[in-house]
Amino acid sequence: MLTGVARFAIAAPRRVIALAVLVMIGTAVFGIPVAKSLSAGGGLDPGAESSQASALLSQKFDQGDMTMLVTVTSDTGARGRRAKTVGSDIVRRLQDSAVVGQVQSAWTEPPAAAPSFISRNGKTGLIVAAITGGESDAQRNAKRLYDELVHDRDGVTVRAGGDATVYWQVNAQTERDLLFMEALALPLSFLVLVWVFGGLVAAALPVAIGIFAILGAMASLHAISLFAHVSIFALNLCVAMGMALAIDYTLLILSRFRDELAQGQTRDVALIRTMATAGRTVMFSAMTVALSMATLVMFPQYFLKSFAYAGVAVVVFTAAASMVVTPAAIVLLDDRLDSLDMRPLMRKAFRRPEPESVPFDHWFWYRWTKSVMRHAVPITVAVVVLLLLVGTPFHDVRWGFPDDRVLPASASARQVGDQLRDDFAGGGAPAVTVVLPDAPGLSRSGLDAYAAALSLVSDVSSVSSPGGTYVEGRRAGPLSAPSGIKDDSAFVTVASTAPLYSAASSDQLDQLRAVPTPSGRTVQLTGAAQSNLDSMHAIASRLPIVLVLIALITLVLVFLLTNSAILPVKAVLTNILSLAAAFGAVVWVFQEGHLGALGTASTGTLGVQLPVLLFCIAFGLSIDYELFLISRIREYWLASHRGWGASDESVARGVAHTARVITAAALIMVISFAALMASQVSVMRLFGFGLTVAVLVDATLVRMLLVPALMHLLGRANWWAPGPLTRLHDRVVSLLRSRGRDSSLPR
Repeated sequence: MLTGVARFAIAAPRRVIALAVLVMIGTAVFGIPVAKSLSAGGGLDPGAESSQASALLSQKFDQGDMTMLVTVTSDTGARGRRAKTVGSDIVRRLQDSAVVGQVQSAWTEPPAAAPSFISRNGKTGLIVAAITGGESDAQRNAKRLYDELVHDRDGVTVRAGGDATVYWQVNAQTERDLLFMEALALPLSFLVLVWVFGGLVAAALPVAIGIFAILGAMASLHAISLFAHVSIFALNLCVAMGMALAIDYTLLILSRFRDELAQGQTRDVALIRTMATAGRTVMFSAMTVALSMATLVMFPQYFLKSFAYAGVAVVVFTAAASMVVTPAAIVLLDDRLDSLDMRPLMRKAFRRPEPESVPFDHWFWYRWTKSVMRHAVPITVAVVVLLLLVGTPFHDVRWGFPDDRVLPASASARQVGDQLRDDFAGGGAPAVTVVLPDAPGLSRSGLDAYAAALSLVSDVSSVSSPGGTYVEGRRAGPLSAPSGIKDDSAFVTVASTAPLYSAASSDQLDQLRAVPTPSGRTVQLTGAAQSNLDSMHAIASRLPIVLVLIALITLVLVFLLTNSAILPVKAVLTNILSLAAAFGAVVWVFQEGHLGALGTASTGTLGVQLPVLLFCIAFGLSIDYELFLISRIREYWLASHRGWGASDESVARGVAHTARVITAAALIMVISFAALMASQVSVMRLFGFGLTVAVLVDATLVRMLLVPALMHLLGRANWWAPGPLTRLHDRVVSLLRSRGRDSSLPR
């Protein structure tokens, strides 16, 4: 197949390039507006108890699908004339809106309940509006209400927050961040490519492939969004991963093509051999990355599913362009591929002499690898211990759920969230809603008695039912939070003092669930604490099979590439070590707040989806460098006498020929992922940091130190496989090679 692609590129390069340009134009037209169709949500399991309870509250009790909070602040006080006039006007207009359910405020609640809607300093009044429209439309409805209602007037300051506002502000911020990321990553990546290739034309080719892949992935996400929810965060992955992989794959192909030319091959033969070797590596790498990321569809949250869609799409477009468009561009450009060479000018500017040809055994990376293998035992021990030490903070990880603090301090939703946590009683501890979805015949007195029993649970400050507010089993006053009975369903609201996402919060949920219900009716809980537990359960219940699948995918594909039973196991273990270090660094910085949490708000927790996402993506990307390295090592092993010392020599030669490619590819990938850290949304900053650390560790400590040291210690055992597996490998290779035409090409 790959030799056929090369021959087709040689025969019809203009047709290939013309078709690629048409595809790029089409995907640009369809894909660029994709951000308008995406959502910032997707972190909840739609089938979980908390999601079902929330849906019932929205449908039967007019509680809305999301909450919009509006603060009204005046120096003369929330009860003053100016604040009351502005606040009452906003409440009235919210109540008149078709997309708003129940509205509560400091100016409309009963006198006994109103103080909970006024800040401690008395200057700010709070409005709580239930926004309808589901997870996607509710945020758009909130944006329209924000534009209409949220502006300062008559000396009164008005701000909006709540999850509905958080979602649309995250969307808007992400769109702005994408433009900045592209403006930052593309020029830097191009400079690195100029350094690697010298010529401006050769450096521009990988960038063009990257743009093609990004536009194709964006168009794919737009198409998927017509039928399913897609998270806007997946766009960041399209940009970062599309450019990084495109440059990786194109760099590998161009470097191998130049190596073949340097060995005296004609252009056509060099291209065919390049596709049969480097093209084969690209194909295996793309399959590994795509399949690793595809496992994310097994999780119910569409936040994770979206990264599977984006990852698979960007890998498919990148691999297709790299293996089809790159050969055609090489043929079409021919000698012009090396035109506009900047190296002579740079040498002249820095007064550097012309480079001299040195013997192979004097190459830096060859001598480096030989030195590493001479000290294999201490290097192996040192690297393993270092990676495990860096990974130790991950043992203390605490799972939470992202809130308004993912936004920068300049965002109104973040400002409202900070004000609630600092100035409003109970603002930092969201309530738990206890729902009885099937309660025919339940009386008001029965629900009140149940509310009184719930108020006896530890860390419960009060419980609101239709009969009023209950504290420690006693009725303490009129209703201060929504509750009620309707259409054979009922709910009460539990105010909690237990810190969110803590052991006390989890214990409280268990105790609330253990309180006997009226006539033994079924109960469902919802709220931030229960939603977080449900998300953790949804991930934990599926994580083992996802991890097993990723490991099996890696083992099978690396085996098919190498015909070794040892190298696939080594690849999995070394990848786990590099990822452990990345996870430890993420916890140390973002959860524990070191290095100023890189400018984000440290909440003391990490979103439970992020480590899963990091693992699936980084694991697949790490295999990139593993395949680049061991595929070249295997070529030298097959060409060797396979006796004593042949394995070490093959490793040294393989590293010498690929280290420069891996170093450049890693540097560009680091630039792409580090650009994510320029995002003002902390989720993406964490994500970019984690991937950056994983790539740096993998390309340096693992590939350039640990892998050569381990392969030296294993010796000829690197290439061992039991007879049945060897026969299976040969059968698969024969099947693939039967489609080719040149039997002299390396297997």
